[in-house]
Amino acid sequence: MGFTDFLKRFKKPQPKKQEPSSWIKCPACGAISFYKEVQKEFNTCPKCNYHFRIDAEERIKMLIDEGSFKEYDKELEPKDPLNFVDKKSYKKRIEEGYKKTGRKSAVISGEGRINGIPIQIVVFDFKFMGGSLGSVEGEKIVRAINRAIKKEQGLLIVSASGGARMQESTFSLLQMAKTASALASLAEHRLPYISLLTDPTYGGVSASFAFLGDIIIGEPGAMIGFAGPRVIKQTIGAELPEGFQRSEFLLKHGLIDMVVNRKELKKTISDLFAYLLKLPRNTPAHREGNSTDDSSPKG
Repeated sequence: MGFTDFLKRFKKPQPKKQEPSSWIKCPACGAISFYKEVQKEFNTCPKCNYHFRIDAEERIKMLIDEGSFKEYDKELEPKDPLNFVDKKSYKKRIEEGYKKTGRKSAVISGEGRINGIPIQIVVFDFKFMGGSLGSVEGEKIVRAINRAIKKEQGLLIVSASGGARMQESTFSLLQMAKTASALASLAEHRLPYISLLTDPTYGGVSASFAFLGDIIIGEPGAMIGFAGPRVIKQTIGAELPEGFQRSEFLLKHGLIDMVVNRKELKKTISDLFAYLLKLPRNTPAHREGNSTDDSSPKG
């Protein structure tokens, strides 16, 4: 046995990513479509435009120019200061989240270009403990904000979360104030923050940074709110309006700024950043799909 083979015996096995089924049934219209056909349509139903949930890596691939993404703070991992145990220990849940995603937190943060425009981006992954907001997630968001200020770039946060992480108790709730305070500093530097709300966005996330964007965008059909419809219905004892907490309902009642189809998200967001950052229209960074401009935009 060679020395390399000997070392392989001690190498920690990486989680295997499950391949999707060849056929997908749409939960909205019931249509059965070939997986590659759904993938070609940005993971939306070719028949009714239902938006399937996608993970953080797929989201980054969809929004950020190819080869331009650089991840930061990957080494951060949660602690268990309370030795929390419910049906399972917190440590066990972290391990399960790692097996599903290959990461030890619910967000990926980094920088990249969106149609040539350099930005800071934070993306939540609902597969990791329901995209819950813990101390690591809050820290990654604050660090992304600080990088945006230092480099004079815009910030994009893509939310998909059930809310604050109960296993961290007050440590998790503190992240709501921590991120909101950091965003206030971003605003003082007159740098734009775009918040993209995907299905689902709830709890402490919706009650903090998710609804503090200069522009708030919702994906079609996304469930967005604080408490779930079932809890609200039981609390007030009344029937809720049809489509309550869907992004279209929130748009109609002025809680978000726009609902954008996934196919149009990249262009819409890059156009918004170009406008908010006051980029000249003849610069390479403002031309769709061009990523040759190496200068950071000025606020």
